[in-house]
Amino acid sequence: MTDRVMSKAATMEIPINSNGDTGALAEDDSLEQDLQQVMVSGPNLNETSIVSGGYGGTAEGIIPTGSIMGPNMQHSSSSSSMTAEEATRGVAVEKYEAVKKWGLNTYKCTKQMISERFGRGSRTVDLELEAQIEVLRDTKRKYVNVLRLAKALTNHFYNMVQTQHALGDTFADLSQKSPELRDEFGYNAETQKLLCKNGETLLGAINFFVSSINTLVNKTMEDTLWTIRMYENARLEFDAYRSDLEELSLGPRDAVTMARIEAAQEQYQVHKEKYERLRSDVIIKLKFLEENKVKVMHKQLLLFHNAISAYFAGNQQQLEETLKQFNIKLRPPGADKPSWLEEQ
Repeated sequence: MTDRVMSKAATMEIPINSNGDTGALAEDDSLEQDLQQVMVSGPNLNETSIVSGGYGGTAEGIIPTGSIMGPNMQHSSSSSSMTAEEATRGVAVEKYEAVKKWGLNTYKCTKQMISERFGRGSRTVDLELEAQIEVLRDTKRKYVNVLRLAKALTNHFYNMVQTQHALGDTFADLSQKSPELRDEFGYNAETQKLLCKNGETLLGAINFFVSSINTLVNKTMEDTLWTIRMYENARLEFDAYRSDLEELSLGPRDAVTMARIEAAQEQYQVHKEKYERLRSDVIIKLKFLEENKVKVMHKQLLLFHNAISAYFAGNQQQLEETLKQFNIKLRPPGADKPSWLEEQ
């Protein structure tokens, strides 16, 4: 009995060689199981299977491919990805906070503006400054009208000068072709040419006048009005946060409310400083604008008067002296046309 069991156990421990059927069946079963595992779970690219021994060998080891990269490469790739994610998250948080702050500020200002229009809210008023601002806006409207009329006069006078030039050329041509009226056509041609020359001189003075008024209206005054618009927006924001602080001060004084009051007090102080700074800027710019306006208009009105008077009086010498007095240089005829080199 014992010998039978011993022989049976020894028989079970004896490996079957590659030519036996039992080994082939076991190998086929192992290969089929591996294929089924790959079909179900897919290949694991993070692991590499290294088989030791020959064909059909049973000894194999699993080595993770991640370990081949080394710890330094793994740490650098993970740290760079974390840094990129943190940077992206930081930009998103900043944008969110900016949009949140803008929305809250817009809401408060809109609420304040509606309250002022319906007479329910109070607003900060500087009567003297607002009167000066209204005078400036009215002055600009009048100067814009002067500029429009001066441009219209320039266009009409330019057309008249061109007509005089063409008429002088026609008289000169007829003087050559009409012997019986040569003298009459001749002195009329000379008169039109003289008027045309004086008209071009007057056009130079008027163009200088228009250019100076345009600079005063559309640059100097507009710069001051832009500062005024910034001041008015700052005033609206200041009143909005002031009203918000007053409403919170009238409420209960618990811990949450006190924190909100402190935050509102900080915002109120920030917008108060901004309002006062822009108010000071407006006062300074209004003062300098008034001085500059008086200086510019004194010179331009004197130029306009002297040039018009000399032209219609037929005083060519005085007209030329007026241009020299104000350092106005006339462009020679055809100066606006490009040269033949520029046309090429």
